[in-house]
Amino acid sequence: MRATDYKIARFDAAERMVHWMAALCFLYSALTGLAMWSHKLFWLAWVFGGGPVVRATHPWVGILFTLVLGLMFRRWAADMRLDDDDRVWLRNSHRYAVHAEEGLPDSGRFNAGQKMLFWTQSAFTLLLLASGVVLWFPEVMPRALRLLAVLLHPLAAIGAMGAIIVHIYMGTAAVPEAFRGMIQGWVRPGWAAGHHAKWYRETQRRSGR
Repeated sequence: MRATDYKIARFDAAERMVHWMAALCFLYSALTGLAMWSHKLFWLAWVFGGGPVVRATHPWVGILFTLVLGLMFRRWAADMRLDDDDRVWLRNSHRYAVHAEEGLPDSGRFNAGQKMLFWTQSAFTLLLLASGVVLWFPEVMPRALRLLAVLLHPLAAIGAMGAIIVHIYMGTAAVPEAFRGMIQGWVRPGWAAGHHAKWYRETQRRSGR
């Protein structure tokens, strides 16, 4: 095998399937949520079958998203723990954003930015779930809780959507090879060594290279 043919497995089929299920559920929840949030965006509801359909399906897809994220959490939580190198990386994360990564600590399977996204999205999802249940069954909820949910649900949604926009940008335009890992499941050794050096060295040790 030529060196240029060598590929490193990045994400297995189950991980990719869960990731894209979460992405589709999030996209549907975000767009239908925007449709119900503002009358200026209500035209989005007609894309998904009309107002009654959106009102009926939005909370159920939100529940499905939470369950799928739970599967992702179970699979990746151990890899998402922040260590001392991650904290140094975060303090200098602006250098990663402008591709001036020299001097940044080596990253494991996920860099510190990806880890923060994971924990941020997990927190936002819990807030969306809790406030969403209150809005789903307002007739049995105390007034103070309903008012809090009316404020908290859109704020958590905006935060979650903002984080996902950054994630999409970093995983496509900023670091294109990362997208291949989630589509095809593999990356080139040079990319792995440059962006996730600790993880790359670990894969090499496991493979005996």
